[in-house]
Amino acid sequence: MVGALLLALAIAAPRDDSVSVRVGTRDTSIAIVASAAGPAVSATALFPLVGVRVDAAGPGRFVLTRGDVTVTLVDGAPWAATRTMSFSLAAPPTLRAGALLVPIASLGVLVSRLGGDITWDAERRELTEPRERVPVAAAVAPRASAPSRAAAVPATSALRASNHRVVVDAGHGGPDNGMHGPIGGRITLYEKDITLAVSKQLAAALRSRGLDVVMTRTTDTLIALSDRGRIANQRKGDLFISIHVNAANPHWKSPGAARGFETYFLSEAKTEDERRVAKMENESVRFDGDTDVGKGDPLDFLLTDMLQNEHLRESSDLAAVIQQRLGRMHPGPSRGVKQAGFRVLVTSFMPSVLVEIGFGTNPAEAAFISSPAGQREIADAVADAAVEYLSHYERRTGASATGGRQ
Repeated sequence: MVGALLLALAIAAPRDDSVSVRVGTRDTSIAIVASAAGPAVSATALFPLVGVRVDAAGPGRFVLTRGDVTVTLVDGAPWAATRTMSFSLAAPPTLRAGALLVPIASLGVLVSRLGGDITWDAERRELTEPRERVPVAAAVAPRASAPSRAAAVPATSALRASNHRVVVDAGHGGPDNGMHGPIGGRITLYEKDITLAVSKQLAAALRSRGLDVVMTRTTDTLIALSDRGRIANQRKGDLFISIHVNAANPHWKSPGAARGFETYFLSEAKTEDERRVAKMENESVRFDGDTDVGKGDPLDFLLTDMLQNEHLRESSDLAAVIQQRLGRMHPGPSRGVKQAGFRVLVTSFMPSVLVEIGFGTNPAEAAFISSPAGQREIADAVADAAVEYLSHYERRTGASATGGRQ
């Protein structure tokens, strides 16, 4: 009864202080209410509108279900959990009169976990579920005259006049080719080439949006994994974004069919697949000539320390925004925000993420991420995500930059 009353009041609320829900061509407004954790919305009013079931699972415990995905929320807990892992929330959900209130600040990461076809625009406070998905075949070879799908999504409002700096890291390089693909055909893709091409497009897109950019490499050269984060620190970056290409596990049932995009932040891996991806990307350390690797490897200690680091939550938030933006244009499915122990992220002391832009082992996705049009769309989406994150950070904290650069 209470839930039904909240739903009726929320839908009737004015849009000035509300979350807009767009499903196909239908718009609904859900009232924003004050909570102990900041502005929030009723979960029972909001989530069912985009096909998410909300069930009570015990005192103070609720489960969000969409298809085969479940996310468990606990009253007052700054984390949530899927069947296989837990992840941080920007602010904890709270109970009021038996109804679950979800803070606006936590919607981004929750939406990214529930499914790539639902997107959350924090700037507009808009939750969207498209009427139909873009087929892979249509996106592999976009017409040259067609406008970019990513370009059709406007960037968020302008940042303050402060000089934000984004460090863009093109994964691998030099003798380190990274992955190669696709499966089942002649090798046409090396990860180091794709990451450099996309990183150059991303740098240009960020500069066009008024941001300062530092690239860890601009040519086919080898940069040690630990040095990439150090470059970001020395140049006083506000964000660190490392671009990579995923590869399927050859032991999967249909490895050539694996596709999609995912964004990682530095934390302890919770699933076998997260550990697999981290191991694959960390293998580049063999090219570094680093005699400290092996016994006494400080990675485990640093990971534990980073769990308490002030940038953990910010990195998770940045990853969520990137997933949302990529979900608007990428032909593959969203594989969600994930966490693992990537060496390239260990030494960067700022909000830092690693973006797997697609599976180079999948023929269709290999063609998409190899095409100039596809690379430009990916770069535009990630650039818009960086602007959105920084704008949101400024509004939330009153700060002009995250890196403390003078």
